[in-house]
Amino acid sequence: MERRLMRRQSARRCCSYNTLKAWLPILSWLPKYNLKWLKMDVLAGLTVGLTTVPQALAYAEVAGLPVQFGLYSAFMGGFIYTFLGTSKDVTLGPTAIMSLLCSSVVGGEPHRAVLLSLLCGLIQAVMALLRLGFLLDFISFPVIKGFTCAAAVTIGFGQVKNILGIQGVPQQFFLEVYYTFHKIPEARIGDVVLGLICLALLVTLMFMKSSLTSDSDSTCSMYARKVVWAVATMRNAAVVIAASLIAFSWETYGNHVFTITGKTTRGLPPFRPPPTSDTTANGTVVSFGEIVEDFGGGLAVIPFMGLLESIAIAKAFASQNDYRIDANQELLAIGVTNIMGSFVSAYPVTGSFGRTAVNSQTGVCTPAGGVVTSVIVLLSLAFLMPAFYYIPKASLAAVIICAVAPMVDYRVVAKMWRIRKLDLLPFFVTFLMSFWEVQYGIVGGIAVSGALLLYSMARPHIEVTDHGVLVMELSSGLTFPATEYLSHIIHTRALQVSPPRSVVLDCSHVSVIDYTVISELRDLLRQFKLREVHLIFAGLQPSILKVLLAADLEGLRHNHSMDEALQMESRNLLDD
Repeated sequence: MERRLMRRQSARRCCSYNTLKAWLPILSWLPKYNLKWLKMDVLAGLTVGLTTVPQALAYAEVAGLPVQFGLYSAFMGGFIYTFLGTSKDVTLGPTAIMSLLCSSVVGGEPHRAVLLSLLCGLIQAVMALLRLGFLLDFISFPVIKGFTCAAAVTIGFGQVKNILGIQGVPQQFFLEVYYTFHKIPEARIGDVVLGLICLALLVTLMFMKSSLTSDSDSTCSMYARKVVWAVATMRNAAVVIAASLIAFSWETYGNHVFTITGKTTRGLPPFRPPPTSDTTANGTVVSFGEIVEDFGGGLAVIPFMGLLESIAIAKAFASQNDYRIDANQELLAIGVTNIMGSFVSAYPVTGSFGRTAVNSQTGVCTPAGGVVTSVIVLLSLAFLMPAFYYIPKASLAAVIICAVAPMVDYRVVAKMWRIRKLDLLPFFVTFLMSFWEVQYGIVGGIAVSGALLLYSMARPHIEVTDHGVLVMELSSGLTFPATEYLSHIIHTRALQVSPPRSVVLDCSHVSVIDYTVISELRDLLRQFKLREVHLIFAGLQPSILKVLLAADLEGLRHNHSMDEALQMESRNLLDD
């Protein structure tokens, strides 16, 4: 009867409105939605939309895909995140880092990029349902910074060939550097001039926005600031549109001065399941299993990096704007976005720092602003694709270079050197290996960070002082990697000296202990007994004492505090 009652209560909790709100955060803010929020969300959505379209086109180039795939990837996130997201500021879509990772895994093949989106989404959604968000905690800050800095350099330099207008440059970074310099004599003057002008305009507008102040209270100055802010915020769209008009005017008169994007697929993408097989150029059919095998470590790296990037952004803006996010719910939102995106030919997406910053600065009130952004992308796909034919590749390259340049955070190296020099090791391992293969850089950095973590576990700090007896203060938990080190310290400092010394172990900071340590302690107690000295445990936490008592260690002595242990051992010495 009691079990039946408990089952009913559990079923009620699972089907309660609070549980539904936890899975659908839109139910928390939609009942309070008002006209003021609508106005701010529409304004923010329009602003972000005008930023998203040129960036999506540019990031598709980074991914090695036709430019329309950037737009295919840019609209599903706004709809899904409105229902499932817990941050009012985050915008999901293609980003520089995810585009680079996608390029390294799928090699510019659209069918594989779409399938990769489905598989990444499934992995992310399963992680969310299993509440595995804590796994992201094992990727350290130096690894993240090393990767983002290397990615920014790789992406930025990869666009130099488009600024120069040269062709036939391989994707692999070191070969790309060599052939870019080797082919400089083949540079097209039109692309170089236009690319440099676009870069100069973007940098100027970016500095104008950052230098805006609110010192003057006059109406004229206020409107001037708003105009400058609006133009600077939508600088990517403004520069790409201006460059496209220039290219169109030259092309109209038959002068092929610029390298342009060329023909793009017009209209909305069809809603269909992602392909589960592929056909090579010579007609060979590649099965689903073979494609997954080709993805290799990318199937682990891309979902993790997508989650890491988006959750880091969500946490940063939640802290800035004084609200909380649910990391596992964010995992679910990104996972479902990638799953549904694969049905509209999208490649993997995540949260964008730049567009999220624009969203926040424009005053977005709810995730509904993403719906407006998505509608703008859909309208662009439906009506503006023919105009994208004339977008110069040099202008898109300028947009990408300006977007990734702030990611090269050279100041972080000086900070790590000043605070903890050892953290530079995983940073540089990640940074340097990422130029070889992006996945290897991340895996290598995580491996080095893990090794440093394991070393600190295996070599905990043990402070030894002499109070008539040796006092050894343990700074952390006792687990099996530290067993041999603890045993070595006790033997060399207490048991192998003449005469042998008693030891008081200060365990006040020890909150974890395992069976391997228990076995070693049993042997140590026997050694102390043979030499007629004592091993005393002081300051044991209740959970640790319970484990030691359950182990039934022969000769176990323990005291509540260090003072009691020292007094007891002093009395033993006097009695002897």
